[in-house]
Amino acid sequence: MSFCFNFDVPEQTTNPDGVDGNDLHNRKKVNAAKPVSKNIRQPMLKPAKEHLPLSDLQLAISDAVTETVTIGILPPLHFLNETVFEKTASEREDNEKILSRTAEQRSDLISGVYEGGLKVWECTYDLLELIEKDGETFEGKAVLDLGSGAGLLGILALKRGAGQVHFQDYNSTVIEQLTMPNAILNCQEDDEEKELSQQPLLAKCRFFSGDWSTFLAFVKKEEPELKYDIILTSETIYNTAYYPVLHETLHKLLAPDGLIYLATKSHYFGVGGGLHLFETFVEQRGVFSLNHLWDGEQGLQRHVVALRFKMAKDS
Repeated sequence: MSFCFNFDVPEQTTNPDGVDGNDLHNRKKVNAAKPVSKNIRQPMLKPAKEHLPLSDLQLAISDAVTETVTIGILPPLHFLNETVFEKTASEREDNEKILSRTAEQRSDLISGVYEGGLKVWECTYDLLELIEKDGETFEGKAVLDLGSGAGLLGILALKRGAGQVHFQDYNSTVIEQLTMPNAILNCQEDDEEKELSQQPLLAKCRFFSGDWSTFLAFVKKEEPELKYDIILTSETIYNTAYYPVLHETLHKLLAPDGLIYLATKSHYFGVGGGLHLFETFVEQRGVFSLNHLWDGEQGLQRHVVALRFKMAKDS
C-alpha cells in the first residue's frame, strides 16, 4: 500500500536487511509534495491509558520481520518492517479499526482517528543523526518519546543509559502492535542472558496512548509528579490546531533544566503546519526559547530544533 501524507519517505520493501547511515540519504530524498484532501481539525479527545507489556512477551515478536538501522556509533535499532506490517493488518488486533481505515482511505492521516504512528518518518532519522553527532548519552535521565510511533527515539535513549523512558502515541493500536514489540525486540538483543520478562531495560519503559490533553491529565496525577529531563518528538507540528495542547504538554512535563528535541519539516502541504508557524506560536507564548540545531538545505527543508525554558537558559 502506498499512502500520502506529504512526508517524502519512499515506500519500503520487505527486505529485512539492515540499513546503515549511508542508506538514510536514500530514505530522505525529497519528492513532490502531494496535498492531503482531509479536513484538518482539532482531534477528538481520546482517553489516555497505560499499556502493560504482554505476560507472554515473546508472543509479541514471534515471526516478526524486522529492519535494522545503524547510524555511526549509535547502537543498532530494530523495528518491525513496515510493508509486512501493512500486509498483515487484517490479522492483527485493532479495536480502533485504524489499520482497515487507513487501507480503505489510502491515507497516512485521518485527523482525530489516526495520527500517522505506523510509519517511521524521515525527520526521525534526522534527529537520530543529530544525537549521534552531538554525543547525547541520556545517562540516568527521564525521557519521554512524545508521539512515539515506532518508538525509535525512545529506544535509542533506553539503549544509551536512560533511567526511564516513557512512550506516548495517540493510538492504542500503534502502542500495542508496534511500539511495544519494537521495544521488546531491542531489549531482547541487549539482554540475551536473562528471561525476557525479567529484562531490566524493559522494566524502565512505560507505554501510554491517548491525545495529549488526556495523557497530560493522566500522568499529572502521579506521585511524585512526573517531569522529564529530555522530551523527544518528531513530525508532531503538522497541524496548527494541535499547537496549544502540544505546548501545554511540553510546558507541564519538562523538568526545569530539561531539553526538548523537535524534528520537523519547514511546511506540511495540505495540512497547514510547519516550523515557522510553530516558532511564532512559541514566541508568542513566551515560555520556551527555541534554537536551531540543524537545518537541511535541499528540497522541502527539514530541521531539528531545541526548546528550553527561558528562565533556565537565562539563569
